[in-house]
Amino acid sequence: MKEDGKKSVLKLYGIKNCDTLKKARHYLESQGVDYQFHDYRADGLSAALLQTFIDKLGYETLLNTRGTTWRRLPEAERAAINNAAAAQQLMLQYPAIIKRPLLIAADGSMLPGFSIATYAQFIQEKS
Repeated sequence: MKEDGKKSVLKLYGIKNCDTLKKARHYLESQGVDYQFHDYRADGLSAALLQTFIDKLGYETLLNTRGTTWRRLPEAERAAINNAAAAQQLMLQYPAIIKRPLLIAADGSMLPGFSIATYAQFIQEKS
């Protein structure tokens, strides 16, 4: 808790039309959790911010290889993603290829993806 008695604000990163992100937002709102939403497409994504995500989680965790954006890439381009720098360039070029949502607590802890159980635990630990 902050000194004023309010819970720390969480930040939720993703793309607003993502179905999983919509589920995460609905869950947070239904639980009365205060959060800020950052849309990669509308609000942008800097290389520095993305690098903090990569440093914390690893590019393999952030790279959504199950989505249509990844599947639409030419095989040669997918095969070339074998290090953090290459993955970062791809994610900056195609923000939809970043696993979402990404929930970040005030202390910098990060939770990629969404499930009710993991969100409930994360929020309880970070409140």
